[in-house]
Amino acid sequence: MDNWNKKGRKWFKGASLDKSQRMQLKAFICLLGLLLLAILLLGRLLLALIHRGEEPPVPSPQPHVPVVETFANVWIMEADEEGLTVFRDGARERYPWGDPEDGETVWPDLSVREQVADMTVTDGSVTAVSAWTEKINGRILRTDGERIEVEGYGWLPLAEDHKGYRLYDTLEMCTVNDLYFGYDFTDFCMEGGEVCGILMAKEAAMEYIRVLLKTSDYGGIFHDQVVLTCDTDYTVVYGPYDGRQSEKHQAWEELTFDSGSGYFTADRIQIVPDVLTGKIVLKNCNRVQGVPSYKGQLELLRTEEGIVAINQVLLEEYLYSVVPSEMPADYPAEALNAQAICARTYAYGRMEHAGYPQYGAHVDDSTSYQVYNNVGEQEGSTTAVKETYGKLLFTEGGGLAETFYYSTSCGAGSDANVWKTEAAPTLTYLKARPLNRRAMTEAVAAMASGSPVGEADFGERMRDEDTFAAFISGRNEDDFEAAEGWYRWSCQVEALDKDGMLQRLQQRYAANSRLVLTWKDGEYVSQAIDSLGDITDIYIEKRGSGGVADELVIEAGSQKIKVISENYIRYVLNDAAAAVILQDGSEMAGMSLLPSAYFIIMTSKEGQNVVGYTLTGGGFGHGVGMSQNGARSMAGSGYSAEEILLYFYDRCTIRNIYENE
Repeated sequence: MDNWNKKGRKWFKGASLDKSQRMQLKAFICLLGLLLLAILLLGRLLLALIHRGEEPPVPSPQPHVPVVETFANVWIMEADEEGLTVFRDGARERYPWGDPEDGETVWPDLSVREQVADMTVTDGSVTAVSAWTEKINGRILRTDGERIEVEGYGWLPLAEDHKGYRLYDTLEMCTVNDLYFGYDFTDFCMEGGEVCGILMAKEAAMEYIRVLLKTSDYGGIFHDQVVLTCDTDYTVVYGPYDGRQSEKHQAWEELTFDSGSGYFTADRIQIVPDVLTGKIVLKNCNRVQGVPSYKGQLELLRTEEGIVAINQVLLEEYLYSVVPSEMPADYPAEALNAQAICARTYAYGRMEHAGYPQYGAHVDDSTSYQVYNNVGEQEGSTTAVKETYGKLLFTEGGGLAETFYYSTSCGAGSDANVWKTEAAPTLTYLKARPLNRRAMTEAVAAMASGSPVGEADFGERMRDEDTFAAFISGRNEDDFEAAEGWYRWSCQVEALDKDGMLQRLQQRYAANSRLVLTWKDGEYVSQAIDSLGDITDIYIEKRGSGGVADELVIEAGSQKIKVISENYIRYVLNDAAAAVILQDGSEMAGMSLLPSAYFIIMTSKEGQNVVGYTLTGGGFGHGVGMSQNGARSMAGSGYSAEEILLYFYDRCTIRNIYENE
């Protein structure tokens, strides 16, 4: 039956053809295809007969398009008759001479050797090179990342395509963050008034450190006013570089500086005692010792926020006031010697990589770096600094060690991974150690024979919850610090403050959102915490090497929050209203941080909800590097400063930075 569409037109379905008809249709289509193919072949044959005997057409030659590359501010290592050897973006490259672009330059141009230059390379060969021979040198005062202030020149802008090169030792790229502030070890290549090349030309033992002095009681960086005098005659140097002025003042004459002071005809004032042993007294600054005084020189830098005070002082004299601020001066001599080497190494590392490049200061005087001049100089500490003059701790690879230290261990230390920094995995000389007499005896014997120091699996064994719980719940009389009050402690939070815990979680999340995570859709993600339900559980999910708490989980109904790193865990679980009880029975209340993250936690519940918790722990501090009270006990047992340091800093060596001077 025929099929009709809605418009009355006839249409056919394939199903309306029978099998025979479909076969005939297919045969007809195949025949048409063969006929078309035959026509195409015949056409090609006719074309071939027409052009038989003719040469095939020759394609027209395409013009050569040269490949031109321009490299800005490369370091020319060598120029010889054959070409140039350059250092570009951290790699050594070799290029032959090509035809010069202007057709007049005399090749080869050997004068560009050991210069910063722009270079044009055409098809792999040098066709133009322009060296920047204008250079300046001066003491580097500070940088804001876009400019560098150089003494005698003022602020020098950095060219957008500037490059930095460290020329001594191993040739490497460098940045403004690598500059040595307060020193003139670097040349600057200039082009059009801008720095196009930074050349760190030499490395010499640095004797002076630049310390940013905070306001009273370390309240902040910026001083509204500085009131000072000096115990000897002194000179005030001020004004712009092209018009510096000097003004003499008598001993104990008092001066007051604020941002509107007439001395600030430029942004920097220097206070220089007339003799090397003179001390500058900051009369409106308070420290534990009272009104502090400082050796060396003082610089006052005017900024929009206030005055920044920087003390430039000999490193060794700086240490006279650091070591007693960090370790009691009545500790055994070898413990003080070990502390002096640690403090010097730490400071020298910051002299190489300044903490305050925007002000030209290496460190400040607070616990953010090392406490400086909080207490006065002490004979025992000063003797330790003198006996270890110039000694630094170096890693097996030859670099400066990160000499972290802390107050007291629980009988075990940890490694640098507690802080979750990118550098932590590379600090392999910082290991979890048992801090007991047996381990130390074996370690000293191993040092003498060149064998590995310490129990290789100690740190890993302590990761196990049951193993660590048994360890921290007991007391090992062989531990060096077993008699210390902080060796064991406890803290009971009787009434959990949920709102306070939420606030602490939010504060840590704001500080580093990678370390406070929320469980969502089967994984932990970084997500702001707006509220906290009734808490149903708190537990340590993961321990780091040596047993330190590494990951804490807080469950609140359907919420699950993970806190990562020993410092954040100590902060979140700390309830300032709950006293910490030391093993000698004394109490510490109002702490801003738990003493350490070496603890186990036991919760108390009403129904399903946690209403309180008890911590059983030990030690005071992060547990990485040298335990200061451990060093005291080791020194009291007859061990030397070198033996103490090499126990805490695996396979390191001690060298004097000034021995070749």
